[in-house]
Amino acid sequence: WEESIMADEKNRPKTPHHVILEDRSFLTVSGVSDIDSFNEETAVLFTELGELTIRGSDLHMNKLNVDTGEVTIEGEIHTLVYTDDRPKKLFARLFQ
Repeated sequence: WEESIMADEKNRPKTPHHVILEDRSFLTVSGVSDIDSFNEETAVLFTELGELTIRGSDLHMNKLNVDTGEVTIEGEIHTLVYTDDRPKKLFARLFQ
């Protein structure tokens, strides 16, 4: 029973992750699984590909769709930074 659950999780399609930035003032991110924090200067989003930190000024979340994992943010966007806590493949092979 446990094996069939794990097989189903592996076969489950991941939510597609897209980042669309228009004129550095309108950002659409899909594949968001959770929002860690949000204020006028920083937003921290969890995605399938790692943690995404958005920095800027006068940031406002216009849309959050929890069903599709889509977030839209408006404001002056300065940086987009991914933080990936997953082990790198090289290190994973070295320590097996």
